[in-house]
Amino acid sequence: MSVNLGKGQQISLSKSDGTALTSVRMGLGWQAAPRKGFLAKLTGAREIDLDASAVLFAAGQTTDVVFFQHLVSDDGSVRHTGDNLTGGAGTGGDDEAVLVDLARVPAHIDQIVFTVNSFTGQTFAQVQNAFCRLVDETTGAELARYTLTGGGDHTAQIMAKVHRSGGGWQMKAIGAPATGRTFQDLLPAITPHL
Repeated sequence: MSVNLGKGQQISLSKSDGTALTSVRMGLGWQAAPRKGFLAKLTGAREIDLDASAVLFAAGQTTDVVFFQHLVSDDGSVRHTGDNLTGGAGTGGDDEAVLVDLARVPAHIDQIVFTVNSFTGQTFAQVQNAFCRLVDETTGAELARYTLTGGGDHTAQIMAKVHRSGGGWQMKAIGAPATGRTFQDLLPAITPHL
C-alpha cells in the first residue's frame, strides 16, 4: 500500500515483514499544462524538459551525482534510466527514473537527495500531474508518492531524500521549491535539508 507523503513527512524503508528494502526506484512523471487561448490550438502542446537527479552525500559533502549526463554513480549503486525531453502523455508512468541499489551504496554515503529541475526554464505553473514516487524495485510495489501541487513560479524542486537511520534507510519528502536549470544550481538549496 502506497503512502501519499506531504512535505516533511518521513517513512521507514522496510518491507511489511520487517526486512530491509534492497533496491528502490525514484520515479518522476509530468505533463505540460495545456496552453490557453486561441493560439494554443495553432501551436499545440509545449515541450517541457524536467530532469531528475540524485545527489549523493557523505557527512554533508557532495561525493557524486547521477543525472542525464552522468547516468551511473562512480560506485555503480545508483543508476539513471535516461533523459526524457518532453514529459508524459498522461499515462501516469515514470518519465524518468533513478534506481538505487541500497545494499551496494558505500557505507560512507549517508544521504541521497532527489531533485527535479526544469532544464528548459519553464516554471512549475506550466507543469501538471507532476509526481515523485518511491517503488520497491524487486516487487514493483509503490511505497510512497509525493505530488507537486499548486504549480508556482519556481523552476526546480528538492523532492525527497533517502538517508541512513540505524541499520536501515528512511525516506523523507522535502518538497522545497528552488530555482535552477541544473542540479549544480540547486546545491545551495539542498544544504539546509541535509
